[in-house]
Amino acid sequence: MITQLNGRLVTKSPTTIVVDCSGVGYEVHISLYTYGQLPEDENIRIHTHLQVREDAHTLYGFMDPLERSVFRLLLSVSGIGANTARTMLSSMSPQEVIQAIQTDNVAAIQAVKGIGAKTAQRVLVDLRDKVTQLAGVDEINIPSNNTQRDEALSALSVLGYPTKQTQKVIDALLHVEPTMPVERLIKNALNKL
Repeated sequence: MITQLNGRLVTKSPTTIVVDCSGVGYEVHISLYTYGQLPEDENIRIHTHLQVREDAHTLYGFMDPLERSVFRLLLSVSGIGANTARTMLSSMSPQEVIQAIQTDNVAAIQAVKGIGAKTAQRVLVDLRDKVTQLAGVDEINIPSNNTQRDEALSALSVLGYPTKQTQKVIDALLHVEPTMPVERLIKNALNKL
């Protein structure tokens, strides 16, 4: 899979760009959000998502890795294709999409062209937990580089515990004792779940 391109920006429009990588020009479909972030100089690094279908190989590009992650999450929802996901990211920033999902804002999602009431509800239901993980939202501000927290969350996720619930328990435990070892953190969390 092509995950990023480093090269020279040859042409740009609000919906597509062409990136020259060692003499090969790649057409990359972009959102208006990415278009607004394109650099003024010719050198560009763009994160990509390659969609392979039997009739086409299409590259979608994102200046922000968070936007690509949100795009991929949107593709996982039944009824949302690449063009609808790109339209959503043209209408809203990735942070606005995440916030709309976290706050159950059906109206904001339904305002996007091509998304009806049922699809908007499906986006909220399917992505609520996934978006929280993606955003790294902590209700109690624990440093995000806390490896004990990450390891404990990963272990509890493998055991089948829901992410949102385990995050709250782990964060509460770390708030009391920020240097708690991973093993004790997992044991204490299991007692509270």
